[in-house]
Amino acid sequence: MLDDVNRRILALLSEDPRQSVAQLARAVGMSAPAVRERVARLEETGVIRGYRLDVDPAALGLPVTAWVRVRPGPGQLPKIVELASRLPEISECHRISGEDCFLLKVHVAAIDALEGVLDRFLLHGQTTSSFVVATPVPPRTPGLDT
Repeated sequence: MLDDVNRRILALLSEDPRQSVAQLARAVGMSAPAVRERVARLEETGVIRGYRLDVDPAALGLPVTAWVRVRPGPGQLPKIVELASRLPEISECHRISGEDCFLLKVHVAAIDALEGVLDRFLLHGQTTSSFVVATPVPPRTPGLDT
């Protein structure tokens, strides 16, 4: 399924998901119908799960980003998930291994605004926070040479 051409298509789409099939076809040296078929197959098999808009939270007035680990109290796991899904400041929620059970990515307007978010989770367990100072390696698709 993931031959060199498909990997190249995925790398190109990772760089710019808005590329036309014609642009992709030129870049990989194939016809547009052949590339369209490959992209459709990658979508149908779930290799391509979707196309997403990448918006800078700072441009929305949320320049402070923090990672928050949450260690729920007994019976609180579902409540953490429900709360994280409701709060607009949470952009990611991962179930993780180790002493903590969740890793949340939080965006707020100012450092002191994080307190209100943390207080909501403290009702259900303990939190540990780390502020993002810089992102030297931005999010990328793993396993592709881009």
